[in-house]
Amino acid sequence: MRPAPAYQVLSRQLRDEIAAGRYRDGARLPTESELVERHGVSRQTVRRAFQDLVAEGVVYRVPGRGTYADESAVRYLRQLGSIEDLMSLSEDTTMEVLRGLARRVDVDAASRLRLDDDVVYTVVFRRLHGGIPFVLTRVHLVEDVAAAVLDAPELATGAVSPHTIIGLLEPQLRYPITEAAQSITVAAADAEVAAAVGCELGHPMLRVDRLYSDSTGNPVELSVSHFLPEQYTYRVTLRRSQ
Repeated sequence: MRPAPAYQVLSRQLRDEIAAGRYRDGARLPTESELVERHGVSRQTVRRAFQDLVAEGVVYRVPGRGTYADESAVRYLRQLGSIEDLMSLSEDTTMEVLRGLARRVDVDAASRLRLDDDVVYTVVFRRLHGGIPFVLTRVHLVEDVAAAVLDAPELATGAVSPHTIIGLLEPQLRYPITEAAQSITVAAADAEVAAAVGCELGHPMLRVDRLYSDSTGNPVELSVSHFLPEQYTYRVTLRRSQ
């Protein structure tokens, strides 16, 4: 795997420092010259890093004065465009299992997974970035898929790991996951969601549903996630077709 470009490394470090509260109360970020000297990078690298942070809404620039953190916009950002991007969530977040993988009856999930009966296998977890919880996810698996990971310690109640569910599943599947059909809506936090991410009951959440299918077109996983808007930004890049 190629190392990340220098500007991405720098922007990630500055983003983490802002999230950790290093530049509170309107404190100015280091100047371009200071960052060039501190990190041994080019001025163009620093400018590109600042451009990314401005585009994300993490910082704002005041001509002639400098660059400042926008504390109201400090949240986790993911830019997704592929199945591989979804798997890479394990690179900088932690999965904490609240309810381990177990058999249950769920009519709605079974219907969306196109099952003949109402039995699915469900695991519930929250994901944290920098120690801050930002999403609760309920993952429902079809029985034959669940059987391959039913005893995985990473999916037991209380387990904490850097993994993703599809990352754990992929090596066990006969056919690879090739598609994730996604829908995004707004939903109110129920008691489990509120407790997991530390918000009030009924708080508006970003709900993201993904139905994963393998290369034969068969559904293998349904994930239903409730993201805390104050801690999460979702970005998709759209390009004109050729």
